[in-house]
Amino acid sequence: WRKIYISIFSLNMRQLNPGLTPPSVLPPGVGLVHVRGLGLNDTLHFLLCNHGAPALLMVHTYSTQSAVQVDWPSFINRSSSGSLRVEPQTSVRYSRALVFTRVWEYDDVSNTADPQQTPESSFYPPYELQNFIWSDPKITVNQTGHTVTLCGREKTESFLNGSLCLQFSAFESVGRDQVWPNLRHNANSSQLRVWLDGVTPRGNHSRFALEFQSVGDSVFRERAYDCSCIDDEYKPFFFQVSNWVSFPVNGDNVWGYNQWKPMAYRKPNPDATPCKHSELVSMDQIPQSRLVQAYFIKDPQTYGLNISFGIAGDPVFYNMLQFFFFQKVQSFSPILANLLFFLIIFEYFNKNIKNAIFI
Repeated sequence: WRKIYISIFSLNMRQLNPGLTPPSVLPPGVGLVHVRGLGLNDTLHFLLCNHGAPALLMVHTYSTQSAVQVDWPSFINRSSSGSLRVEPQTSVRYSRALVFTRVWEYDDVSNTADPQQTPESSFYPPYELQNFIWSDPKITVNQTGHTVTLCGREKTESFLNGSLCLQFSAFESVGRDQVWPNLRHNANSSQLRVWLDGVTPRGNHSRFALEFQSVGDSVFRERAYDCSCIDDEYKPFFFQVSNWVSFPVNGDNVWGYNQWKPMAYRKPNPDATPCKHSELVSMDQIPQSRLVQAYFIKDPQTYGLNISFGIAGDPVFYNMLQFFFFQKVQSFSPILANLLFFLIIFEYFNKNIKNAIFI
C-alpha cells in the first residue's frame, strides 16, 4: 500500500539569473533559468543552465518554502561545489540532472546507421557542448505555457551557418503542439526539444548521435530499456518507448525517469526516421557542467548513453537536408506512469507543474 500525493501548480512568474547583481557577470550568452512548481505540501524545482555543458536539473522537496540560493561569484568562477543549493537542504527528497555533453558525427560509408558497429576511424572529433558559444536565452510566454530556447555553435566552419538548439517548455493546460509531431501535453508535463540545423557535415555519408549523461545522488542506480506502447494517429507505426529510469540502490520503485519515442525528424515537416540508444554505462566523473558541479557535492553517480539516428539502407544522409530534431522526457514519479505520449527530451512528473514559477 502506498500514498500518492498529487500537487497543483501554476505558472505565474519568470526571472532569469535570480539574485545576480554587479559586479558579478555571467559570460555572454550564458544564463540560469529556474522554474518552481508549488504544491500543497512540496515544491518541484527545474533549473536550466548553459554554463559549460548545458544541463537540466530537477529537485523535489518536502516543503513549500524551499528556495534556490546561488553564490554567484563562486558559481561563475567555478571555484567550489555547493555554490548552488536548495534550502533547507533537509527538505530535499530527490535530485537528478540531465546533461547534454557531446554531438558525435561519423561517416556511415557502409550505411548501417549503427555507431556501435562503426570503426573508430570513421568518427570525427566530437562537438564538445561545454565549449559552445551560446546566444542569450530566449523566454517566450503564450496562452499554453512558457518556453526557454538556447541556441549555440562552435567556432568551426561546420557551424558557420548552423546551430544546435535546446528548447524547454512548461505547460498550463492540456493540448498538442501546433508543429510536428503534434506532441500531447498537459499541466503535468514539461518538454525539452533538441535540433541541429544548417550544420555543414564533414563527410558525404554523415550521421549523428547525441550523448547524454545523467547525474544523481549515489543512493540511486539507473538502467535503460525499451518496451511496447499503445500508439495513436499522431505517431503511426511507432509502437515502442525507450525508458531511462532511476531507483534506489536498496529498492525497485522508480523515482525518476527519461522517456522518449525512438524517432527523430529530418525536417520541420513530417519526415520521421528511427533512432536507437546505446547501452547505459557508468561514468568515472561528472560532466563539465557548471550547474552539476555547483549543486552536487557528495560523490554523485553518473551514467551516460548515446542516441543515434537513421536506419540501415536509408539513402537520406544528413548532408542532403542539414536538419534534424529529437525529443525526450525526464521526470520524477513515485510510480512509472503510462500516460506519456512521447517527447524529445521531455521531463514528466507525477505532479502538476501548472503553477510553476520562472525565478
